[in-house]
Amino acid sequence: MPLFDIPLRTLTGEPTSLADHSGKAVLVVNVASRCGLTPQYEGLERLHKTYGDRGFTVLGVPCNQFAGQEPGSAEEIGAFCSATYGVTFPMLEKTDVNGDGRHPLYAELTRTADAEGEAGDVQWNFEKFLVSPRGEVTRFRPRTEPEAPEVVAAIEALLSA
Repeated sequence: MPLFDIPLRTLTGEPTSLADHSGKAVLVVNVASRCGLTPQYEGLERLHKTYGDRGFTVLGVPCNQFAGQEPGSAEEIGAFCSATYGVTFPMLEKTDVNGDGRHPLYAELTRTADAEGEAGDVQWNFEKFLVSPRGEVTRFRPRTEPEAPEVVAAIEALLSA
């Protein structure tokens, strides 16, 4: 199934897909509220605000597969993200990114290798996948900050193409 056609659900349970962001560059990030990397929400929100009017969005994907660091309900996750980090970018429902229950979106995304040539499982919370409007994927590992030069350069390249 093409990446853009994979059925998804928003944090509030509404059906969606990457096709709803047609023509945009989308940074898909598995997120968690109780992780040492949780402050990356700040950089993700700044990227969303900086580039949103140029055809870019962040798409947050809560995941509880890494040390149980996203235990909350959809309502709790939404409230935390809004109140703590002022998140305005779209969020999906809590999703498995690895293992037998891996969501089809992540089955596709994890086929992409990172800068060192490694594909496969998501390593931890806040792994980032930049999806071009044509469906090409660039992968950034969890410790790569959202506003790292290589992430910003990749976004800028897509938005100026």
